[in-house]
Amino acid sequence: MECVVQGIIETKHVEALEILLQGLCGVHRDSLRIHELCLKSVPNLGLVSSEVRLLCDLEQPEPTWTVRHIGGAMRGAGAEQISVLVRTMAESKVSKNALRLFYALGYKLDHELLRVGFAFHFNRGAPITVTVSSVNKMLKLHATDEAVPVTPGIQLVEVTAPASSENYTEVAAAMTSFCEYLAPLLHLSKPGVSTGVVPTAAAAAASLMSDGGGTTL
Repeated sequence: MECVVQGIIETKHVEALEILLQGLCGVHRDSLRIHELCLKSVPNLGLVSSEVRLLCDLEQPEPTWTVRHIGGAMRGAGAEQISVLVRTMAESKVSKNALRLFYALGYKLDHELLRVGFAFHFNRGAPITVTVSSVNKMLKLHATDEAVPVTPGIQLVEVTAPASSENYTEVAAAMTSFCEYLAPLLHLSKPGVSTGVVPTAAAAAASLMSDGGGTTL
């Protein structure tokens, strides 16, 4: 399982967000360049359609592949009372032949994206990952070098943390506490809940840029 929240930020404020995250996390960022392929099953594989995502890490000297399956979100009173989405998620490293394998199994390419940005990995009450990326679409099949932004001037921010049925409330609390520090720059909520950009972002970004990230929170 994993806990997740998402938000958006204008590209012009991303540098300020990076300064804030550097101060909060105390670790260096990792560059991000991920080619994501969304594959969906066809009806003959079962009554319920299946969706998997193949992620190719283009930042590595030799690109590495991961397959990820995101399941359903937790429902019920417990899910409504927390501010993060809790969902099942499974992933595994695979070989570069994975795409060919899924095609052979009857999966079809639904869409593909290129995510370019950076990520911070740290522990703050839970092992948390913050990803900031520009989401790009391909104009030609697999043509990552010709990708163009889906929403120019806007970047996606995602905060995730692994969880289990025993500790998801503690993980959610740790994530919520951390996300409060980012509130002046962006609002983070459950995926699918549109919140837009934060009115205070420009002033908060200007303050961070002038401070230069000198204050560690």
